[in-house]
Amino acid sequence: MRYRKLGKTGLQVSMVGIGTWQFGGEWGKQFTQDEVSRILGRGLELGINLIDTAECYGDHLSEALIGQAVHGHRQEWIIATKFGHRFVGHLHREELWSPDDVRRQLEDSLRALRTDYIDLYQFHSGSDAAFDQTSLWEMLGRQVEAGKIRHLGLSISSRRENFYQAARAAEIGASVIQVVYNRLDRGPEARVLPACQEQDLGVLARVPLASGLLSGKYRPGATFTQENDVRANRDAAEIAAQLQQVDGIRQHELPAGVEMAAWALAWCLKHPAVTAVIPGCKTVAQLEANASAADLELGGTR
Repeated sequence: MRYRKLGKTGLQVSMVGIGTWQFGGEWGKQFTQDEVSRILGRGLELGINLIDTAECYGDHLSEALIGQAVHGHRQEWIIATKFGHRFVGHLHREELWSPDDVRRQLEDSLRALRTDYIDLYQFHSGSDAAFDQTSLWEMLGRQVEAGKIRHLGLSISSRRENFYQAARAAEIGASVIQVVYNRLDRGPEARVLPACQEQDLGVLARVPLASGLLSGKYRPGATFTQENDVRANRDAAEIAAQLQQVDGIRQHELPAGVEMAAWALAWCLKHPAVTAVIPGCKTVAQLEANASAADLELGGTR
């Protein structure tokens, strides 16, 4: 594993982290504590030190599974979580942005994670109106001063470019931007990633495998029908078109002998603004395949 400085935070993070939305049960599988502990334990052995989660991946369920798994090894991990949503049911959230609501969410996250501090606390895909609350950032600044939060970040929405928030990150004390970025979605290259470079922000690329479409597992014609898999709610025509694009990438861009998942992650890491990728995984084998991308990062994969 190799490491990079996460923007102005000074934190040294593994170039490949672990995304954990799947631990909340919305990706076609319910996870046991033993499964999560084995995945994170193997991650630590491989040199991975970055975990990304959120308050609404289940009702703090992902956080609780992580908290138990890293108990006794907390100092070896950089834990990023998020605020702004309450889990109501499968793919159903209630947005909560008032300073009092967010402060309660923070305390709930600390309890679930079994820790007294969060390394990176991220504004989670909120509107510009929610973002433009001076009182919210003042409250969070006090939590930083109290030691409950080490650094603030923004996980900007995938539903719009969101340059407004990215361009103002430093003004509200954020040091890190999390953004959807992958070989099928290069939108952030236009303005968001340059804005991050201008402000010396760390960048976490989420959905770097395009929700699994770039994992190498799926060919044109594949469908997602499992009721509790978030991908079953996506437009079938859009998925079909993307799988055709992936097939073209496989034929014309993927080097011989290289696994597509590792290549797709390394592709993201080649952008000079990107600090780390945070792919999800359901098994130890998938985690190991993701981790191998660090070996390809300087291999001219783009």
